[in-house]
Amino acid sequence: MIITLLIIVIIVALAFEYINGFHDAANAIATVVSTKALTPRAAVLFGASLEFTGALLGTHVAETVGAGMVSTETVTQTVILCALLAAITWNLFTWFNGLPSSSSHALIGGLIGATVVHTHGLNFINLKGLAIKVVIPMFIAPILGLSVGFILMVILIRFFYKTPPDKLNKRFKKAQLLSSGMIALSHGLNDAQKTMGIITLSLLSFGMIHSFEVPLWVILICAITMSCGVMSGGWKIIRTMGSKVIKLKPIHGFAAESSAASIIIIASYMGIPLSTTQVISTSIMGVGCTQRLSAVKWGVVGNIVTAWIFTIPICIMLSGIIYSLISMIKY
Repeated sequence: MIITLLIIVIIVALAFEYINGFHDAANAIATVVSTKALTPRAAVLFGASLEFTGALLGTHVAETVGAGMVSTETVTQTVILCALLAAITWNLFTWFNGLPSSSSHALIGGLIGATVVHTHGLNFINLKGLAIKVVIPMFIAPILGLSVGFILMVILIRFFYKTPPDKLNKRFKKAQLLSSGMIALSHGLNDAQKTMGIITLSLLSFGMIHSFEVPLWVILICAITMSCGVMSGGWKIIRTMGSKVIKLKPIHGFAAESSAASIIIIASYMGIPLSTTQVISTSIMGVGCTQRLSAVKWGVVGNIVTAWIFTIPICIMLSGIIYSLISMIKY
């Protein structure tokens, strides 16, 4: 029965990774599709290959998620399963409504909620680690995305203000292949690792490994699953980010993607499970503000921000409820 539960947890974790892929596919390819730098099919294949590569480049974020948020000694397979089910539920809800929310925050909220109900308190939650690696970055990342996107766009405008629009669009369509590739690589580097951390935590809890080191097979299977998810699309969110926030031209897409990718890559090597959705969304907003404040569709932005604010508390509540229901069934 215990080994069966472990297998179920791994399968559900990979389902979360797949959903994360198509839910967050917009992060990598929304702008490049919106500006017509690539066709949707080419963009998806391009993004998926680089997502796979990014997932192989480190395990710093996996260690934070799997061993830095809650005490590994108290985590059970049921806790992990409830965390994953809560995160999947929220991801599907926000995907259905076209809201680019954070898979990272959903998973962390789910892990916290199930652990609190399982241990009857906060004693086994690493509150310091949660604050430093999740809560503080949750507020700093959007500010950085907005600021870096705005500054980079101002610099580009200053350099290319004399270039004819047609020539500028042609030049930055090519440059966007580099910037969108950076986004896909950084997304794989940060987001794929979260499921690696959860599966490794599950293996540690089961006793199959004796220290928190991500096995190679876990890295590979998560990288493959994330890539498959990206190839399945996520077109509702792509429409929101690619056209509903601002009307993007190639130079705007390049600035937003370059800004976001730089922030995400740095955070990944610091072990911060960043919301890649937050960063690319606010980078797009920052770029849009260089045109005029009214260029940003603030009503859409308000819906996105609302989803960010409620992700962690709702997933804490969801996973707590799921854990309580499973406990009632077991007993």
